[in-house]
Formats: sequence, structure tokens, C-alpha cells
Amino acid sequence: MEKILVGADPWGFELKNSVKEHLEKKGYEVVDIGMHDENKEMDYYVVGATAAKKIQNGEVERGILFCGTGMGVSIVANKFKGISASVIESEFAAKMCKAVNNSNILTMGGMILSTHKAKLATDIWLETKPTEGFEPKMADFLTASLKEIEKIEDKVFK
Repeated sequence: MEKILVGADPWGFELKNSVKEHLEKKGYEVVDIGMHDENKEMDYYVVGATAAKKIQNGEVERGILFCGTGMGVSIVANKFKGISASVIESEFAAKMCKAVNNSNILTMGGMILSTHKAKLATDIWLETKPTEGFEPKMADFLTASLKEIEKIEDKVFK
């Protein structure tokens, strides 16, 4: 089964551990980049950068990151070419960030989402396919849009 990366700062630590356990029970191989111990904190910018680099170099295809709101780790991860980190606060957003944007990092806030909601959103994100649920014309547009975003990245990231 697919390897999934997880990582968190102190504000997302408990939620990360709950989602990690959920993933392991479902049979995923989980690569935990930290925090591993509440006494050894990691800053959100370290978590976001570490995750993005591991996806860039092909160690894993996708990751799930946690901080207080999900925004900090998302902002940092999105600084890296080829990364599409999406902050979500609902199951619908989890589905759409994969179906519309083919997000490769899901980010969630430990101050925002319950454990139950985070697990549901994780499952939906992992199970959703790009362009899923869209009519062929819209699916073609979405696929073409991702190619245009790659072109923008090629110009912006030198």
C-alpha cells in the first residue's frame, strides 16, 4: 500500500497522532517526520519544508500536515516546486482539493478540526481521484489547468 507522510508542530501534534493511527489501521505505511514527542517540538516551517522536500525527491507521493490552523504548514510547503498543499476544514474541501487541484499535501488545523472530522477528510482525500465527479468537458479543463500551473511554476521557480 502507498506510503503517506505525516508531520506536525505542537498545535497539530495530537491530531497528527490520531490520523496516523487511523492510517496505519487501514494498512498505509506511514512516514512520520515529527513531532514524535511533545517535549521535542518542531516549528511549522520545519515540518512544511521537510515534507515538501520528501515529496519532491520521491520518498513519498503524498503527505498530511498539521499545525494550529493548517495554514502555516501549507504556506511553507507551497514554496516548493511541484507541491500543492491544501488547507481544509471540511470533508467537501478535502474532496475538492483532490478532484479539482490534485493536491499532494493535505493540511489541517488541530485548533479547528475534531479527530472524527480529520479522519473522514483524510479518507475522502486519499480515495478521491483527480477530476472525479466532473463532466468530461470540465475534467478536460481541470487537467489542462494543472498543466498551465506547471508552466507557471517553471517560470517562477528558477
